[in-house]
Amino acid sequence: MSKLLLSVLMIFSLQLGQIPPHHTELNQPYSYEVLKQDLKKLKRHYKKEIQIKTIGTSHFGREIYAIKLGRGKKNIVLIGAHHGREWMTSMLLMKKLDGYAHAYQRTKPFGDYSTDILDEVSIWFVPMLNPDGVAIQQNQLHHFPAKYRKKLLKMNQGVAKFDRWKANGMGIDLNRQYPAGWYALKKTPTKPFYQFYKGKRPVQAKEVRALIRFIRKIDPSIAVAYHSAGREIFWNYHNGKYLKRDKMIAKKVAELADYQLGKPPKHAVGGGFTDWFITTYHRPAMTVEISPLVGEKSPPLAFFAEEWRRNQYVGLMLAKEAKKINKNR
Repeated sequence: MSKLLLSVLMIFSLQLGQIPPHHTELNQPYSYEVLKQDLKKLKRHYKKEIQIKTIGTSHFGREIYAIKLGRGKKNIVLIGAHHGREWMTSMLLMKKLDGYAHAYQRTKPFGDYSTDILDEVSIWFVPMLNPDGVAIQQNQLHHFPAKYRKKLLKMNQGVAKFDRWKANGMGIDLNRQYPAGWYALKKTPTKPFYQFYKGKRPVQAKEVRALIRFIRKIDPSIAVAYHSAGREIFWNYHNGKYLKRDKMIAKKVAELADYQLGKPPKHAVGGGFTDWFITTYHRPAMTVEISPLVGEKSPPLAFFAEEWRRNQYVGLMLAKEAKKINKNR
């Protein structure tokens, strides 16, 4: 699809009111550089509504940002781009942050959802956990040391285009790094690779260490990791006595976004963020897969308007649900 046609489609979506035309970039692949530019714009426009902090850095020194929206003492957290090729989740979260902050600043609802909930429950956004992986997937190898590019090419099986890249900059799959069922994960691949390598040990990756430290600090009532693709919600991993509660909340998200509610597997394999969060905090966590299945690549930009339509209210709905949750374990 040409850039001109893509821009026309995006403008048409804006005119329909599907995507509020505020301060985030939507008409190009969402890169780490675009993220930084958008954060500067949001900081200027929403000085009282948001707080921006760095929770750590990637292996190659890119900052991992977290943005707090609201004044509530309770928190929920929404995380994007565990995987390099899933940068559309970063775009989606930044658009949510922008849209919610715009309404909150004006003490107006966002659609049918009141933003008053943000006075009681804050939403934390971690839009791009894996900025190195995103840069590699977008074929920005000139941002990496020249000697290291050969290693990246080897991890990518000698393929010069990195469109399928899923791992972080060290060839580790971040969503196979969490200390919940990690030892039961398959050992293949056995060395750094463009996808699925679980690392030598859990919490080896800097990005995962940074996120775990951050989660422990903000102590969220609900956690969501956005991924692509498949339009499905995974919510179950040893939920124990909270199974009914967690399924009910996941079902509400599935109905709101018109996504499939994942069926619990008989033999669940862990290692993922939500697996760790559920077993550590005994609170709801979900992996939300946006976009139709597209294979080993990022979803096309033309899909964004529809994924936005489906997901735009999820954050505020979950903030309302978080208000009901007793955080005692």
